[in-house]
Amino acid sequence: MSIKVSRICVFCGSSEGNDPKIIEEAKRMGEIFAERNIAVVYGGSQLGIMGAVAKSCLGAGGKAIGIIPEFLKTKEIVHTGLDELITTETMHERKLKMQEVSDGFITLPGGFGTFEELFEIITWSQLGLHHKPIGLLNTNGFYDALISMLDEMVSRGFLKQENRDLLLVDTDINRLLNAMEHFEPDFSSKFLKPENS
Repeated sequence: MSIKVSRICVFCGSSEGNDPKIIEEAKRMGEIFAERNIAVVYGGSQLGIMGAVAKSCLGAGGKAIGIIPEFLKTKEIVHTGLDELITTETMHERKLKMQEVSDGFITLPGGFGTFEELFEIITWSQLGLHHKPIGLLNTNGFYDALISMLDEMVSRGFLKQENRDLLLVDTDINRLLNAMEHFEPDFSSKFLKPENS
C-alpha cells in the first residue's frame, strides 16, 4: 500500500554549515521534489540549507510554501518568490501550520532549531496526534551519532522500538521518499498510560 505524499515539510538549518556535500544534497532534494511533483513546505527563508532546498525546487519547476513567524521575517530574510508564504505570530503556530499542511516530514542537517522541530513532530506521532511519515536524510554521516543515540535509548529502556521505528532513515533521497510513501501508520492509541495501568 502506498500513500500520496504531495507536500513534504523540510526541517533544516538556516545556515549553510561548512560541508559542501550537505549543500549539494539539499539542492538535489529540491530538484527531486520537483521531479516527483512534491511541494516543499519549509521555514520560508532564502538563507542556508532551507533556502537551497526551496530555490532548487522552484528552479526545477516545483512548488515551495514558506511558513514563518512575523518576527523572523527580517532575521532570516524571507524568500519573496514562493508559491505561498504563510505568516504566523509565534514559533508554535508555525509548527502547527507546518504539520497541518504537510503529508510528511524530512529532516536535513541543522542546529538546535532543526532538532527541536524533528523531535516535536516525532513526539506528536508517538502520542497519536498525527500519523504521517517522518524521514531523516543522513547526508555524509551527519546524523550517525544521533542514530546511535536513539538506538542507545532503546537498549537502555527509555524508548520503545516501535517509537524508534517512527523515524525512517536513509542516505538516499529517492529511497527515503519511497519508504515514506509506503509508510503504514499504526492507528492504535499511542497515548502514554500510567505505569501500573
